[in-house]
Amino acid sequence: MDLLDRQIAHALRIDGRAPFSRIAAVLGVSDQTVARRYRALRQAGTVRVVGALSADRLGLTTWVIRLQCAPGSSAAIAKALAKRDDTSWVRIASGGTEVLCSILTPDDDRDALLLERLPATKPITAISAYCVVHTFTGNQDGWQPVATALDAEQVAALAGAAPQAAPRAAPRTDDRSADSRSAFPDPAESPDSPDPADRILAAELARDGRTPFTDLAAATGLDESSVRRRLAALLADGRLYFDLDVDDRALGYGFSTLLWLAVEPARLSAVGAALAGFPEVAFAGATTGPTDVLASVVTPSGGAFYRFLTERVGPLSGVREIQSAPVLRTLKRAGSTV
Repeated sequence: MDLLDRQIAHALRIDGRAPFSRIAAVLGVSDQTVARRYRALRQAGTVRVVGALSADRLGLTTWVIRLQCAPGSSAAIAKALAKRDDTSWVRIASGGTEVLCSILTPDDDRDALLLERLPATKPITAISAYCVVHTFTGNQDGWQPVATALDAEQVAALAGAAPQAAPRAAPRTDDRSADSRSAFPDPAESPDSPDPADRILAAELARDGRTPFTDLAAATGLDESSVRRRLAALLADGRLYFDLDVDDRALGYGFSTLLWLAVEPARLSAVGAALAGFPEVAFAGATTGPTDVLASVVTPSGGAFYRFLTERVGPLSGVREIQSAPVLRTLKRAGSTV
């Protein structure tokens, strides 16, 4: 990606549905140039805008599944997982016998998935499941190296016109005890359940976040003005957000690794915050399981990863143990097959 490509990607990270005319005006190029560049990037699988539902707002749980496979079976298992609608990413790692994936599932489907369907697959010899209980960086935050091509004035011009999500509600400070508040959650904090039209809208945007309103209207059976209002409402209350899917290699990050960190409980938040500040970390979250933090790390090379591990992660106070798994192949990313 040259500078203009990276500027377009940065602009789309700020506002995934920004008209090409607005991006062109900020960058000082023609509408046709921006449109042509984005089409080329998207067709090559380098950059694309995707819509994604917020797991927290919809009462969904993110699971990271780690599968040990019999030799020679990992590719077939990974391909089968990539075809599932509920997987957001699928990777093969650690010598080609380990498949990892992220699954977004409602709690009422969790048991059948983890206890029946996956174990019934014969080439799978072992399963580890990690529930993501808190996200330090990733998802809505995006990946930091994407947002380095525009200057402050250009960012302000695009951000000022981008739709803004509503701020999170402040915690209630009434006279109920802590015990009663935990036993009886505030109904305002209950998960939202989108209606069928909203689910169709989200599914269309997951395939292409820049799908025209006319096509969204045809898919949902609603008129265009209704689609615009529904999309604005989903964005405003945080049930849906736009993500920018970028191939790490196009920005010079060709070495991808997953890290599992065992961290002292008292230092968990501090370690997560530190990881979130490193540009090499595309995702970091607190999980259940024998380790406490999962991080997705991208670096230009194995040598750069070694320096990241020894100079950035190693000195963090509270980290007791580190496990790493280099990613050999990515079959699905941001909800779509690669």
